[in-house]
Amino acid sequence: GAEQREKQYRAHRGFADRRGGVISARTYFYADEAKCDQHMETFLRCIDASGGSSEDGFSAIKLTALGRPQFLLQFSEVLVKWRRFFHQMAAEQGQAGRAALEMKLEVEKLQEALANLGIATKAESQHWFTAKNLGVSGTVDLLDWNSLIDSRTKLSKLLLVPNIQTGQLEPLLSRFTEEEELQMKRMLQRMDVLAKRATEKGVRLMVDAEQSYFQPAISRLTLEMQRRFNRDRAIIFNTYQCYLKEAYDNVVVDVELSRREGWHFGTKLVRGAYMEQERERAAQIGYEDPINPTYEKTNEMYHRCLNYILEEIRHSWKANVMVASHNEDTVKFTLRRMTELGIHPSEKKVCFGQLLGMCDQITFPLGE
Repeated sequence: GAEQREKQYRAHRGFADRRGGVISARTYFYADEAKCDQHMETFLRCIDASGGSSEDGFSAIKLTALGRPQFLLQFSEVLVKWRRFFHQMAAEQGQAGRAALEMKLEVEKLQEALANLGIATKAESQHWFTAKNLGVSGTVDLLDWNSLIDSRTKLSKLLLVPNIQTGQLEPLLSRFTEEEELQMKRMLQRMDVLAKRATEKGVRLMVDAEQSYFQPAISRLTLEMQRRFNRDRAIIFNTYQCYLKEAYDNVVVDVELSRREGWHFGTKLVRGAYMEQERERAAQIGYEDPINPTYEKTNEMYHRCLNYILEEIRHSWKANVMVASHNEDTVKFTLRRMTELGIHPSEKKVCFGQLLGMCDQITFPLGE
């Protein structure tokens, strides 16, 4: 499955037109940087409108409208390669099959493996861990590992990781051209402008989830914004698509990061809008379908993720969730769990969202 996983984050001939099989979500096409600036201005007007019309309003943005999607594809591939490398090391230390956060690599064995693979000498890798204050417990978990390629370090430029297919070491990050570097910086700057405006206006900014081959990068960039802007309250909301097989793992890992770093976790939970397209692309390119096999499995996943976040709200009051669902059972499930956990609507920790005019028979009674 490793080489299949990699294919997911590569462009293919249908890459430019991502509308096929998608009827419930907009698709933006990268024209040029000026168009991205126009999209940013539109989003700014939405934030202003939301801030001017309600307290604690919401506004949603799409990252593929703010920059070149190709960058999100490349960055996603880096993040997935890096995580896969961690799982490979964990398997070698006899930890295959454990839950993501239960895998803990012994630092000494990890350093030996890195040296044997020719990735870094013991002295170099020792510096990584001491510089980031990691591994003091003698082990490194997935969150420690991810922090090594934090956007604030240049480590990803230097790192080599093994390509399982060829057995050769390859750069983790394929070199960006100067223009691509600028496109990446401008996307981050636009996100920054929007997050600052949302903070000023008291508007909660929801970053939409998109196709699974962009999503690792979108989630990671949104996490970076949460770390900066969610210190006192949840302004930035990440979106989790519960039709994805890895949805629960992603929620658990990100909640744990928010606990360790002390910021407010904000999330929108959706079922997902790109199923047909995702399945078709997986079949065409030859990687595992990332979507749950049945509607029932997706329901289970939604309730499992939602329950985890509700428990976190009850436990720390530093989590917030937007239940974006037109499913009556899900809404009833949420209300029941809120009552059981003592979460009152007035605390504004749990919000509900439906599209205008869709399932009004749920929306109006909920509003009352």
